[in-house]
Amino acid sequence: MEPAELLHKIRRIEIKTRSLSKSLFAGEYHSAFKGKGILFDRVREYEPGDDIRTIDWNVTARLNHPYVKIFAEERELTVILLIDVSASADFGTQTMLKRDMIIELSAVLAFSALNNNDKLGVLFYSSVVEKFIPPKKGKNHILQIIREMLELKPRHKGTDLGSALHYMGNVFKKRCTAFIISDFLDQGLEKPLSIFGRRYDLIGLQIYDIREQEMPELGLIHFKNTETGDLILIDSDNTRMRQNYALNWKMFNENLDLMLRRAGVDHVKIRTDQSYISPLLLLLRRRERKG
Repeated sequence: MEPAELLHKIRRIEIKTRSLSKSLFAGEYHSAFKGKGILFDRVREYEPGDDIRTIDWNVTARLNHPYVKIFAEERELTVILLIDVSASADFGTQTMLKRDMIIELSAVLAFSALNNNDKLGVLFYSSVVEKFIPPKKGKNHILQIIREMLELKPRHKGTDLGSALHYMGNVFKKRCTAFIISDFLDQGLEKPLSIFGRRYDLIGLQIYDIREQEMPELGLIHFKNTETGDLILIDSDNTRMRQNYALNWKMFNENLDLMLRRAGVDHVKIRTDQSYISPLLLLLRRRERKG
């Protein structure tokens, strides 16, 4: 990609996603992600109606007058984007590729983190960890991440979310919030999701194309697995073939939903030819209600 074209793409993504993060998601993001807890702020004199459990007995005894502790919310979060860069993300039959949707969603979340003064890091993964950008704050850091999303050339085509989660587990010993932005076309996820779903606040954004859900009637079609290179010929006019195709997708999603729910991972599904605004707002408001 030529430098001028790259800068144009970065600028276009920045304008669109930064505006959305400010106008639509700012309040919901803040409410949905509470921070790590509360921190002691100061003491003040006791007033009628104050909770007696907040009385600071040491200060009260020293000054011979009741004082209470005041706490403030610890707002700063560490947010990690686990971005799937495997070859299956290069699929798309409608308005955009899954990869394009992943980049745009990641940028919206990045600017939402920036608006809330949160640290943001990114872990790009395929069947291996392709690149890790440690958490930092600031607009320049966000723009660097967007540039990396556009320029990164994965070394591997496969998918292994488990290895990405284990890498994160070695880097972050304390609890953080991690968005998994992927199509989840992967194997052996149950154990790592169960382990790290308890350790971190994991959120799944499942990106899919309508043609993964249903097969059109187009006669003989060559299907290629972008991760393995396998090629098969399918008669899409065959009714039973299309029914089995739709059934396999339904079973895949039911199993994934159950696995994520058991692991305590919040998640939503986002289709490449539909707006991601409503699913994201649904996710954020659902988390806000859960407290």
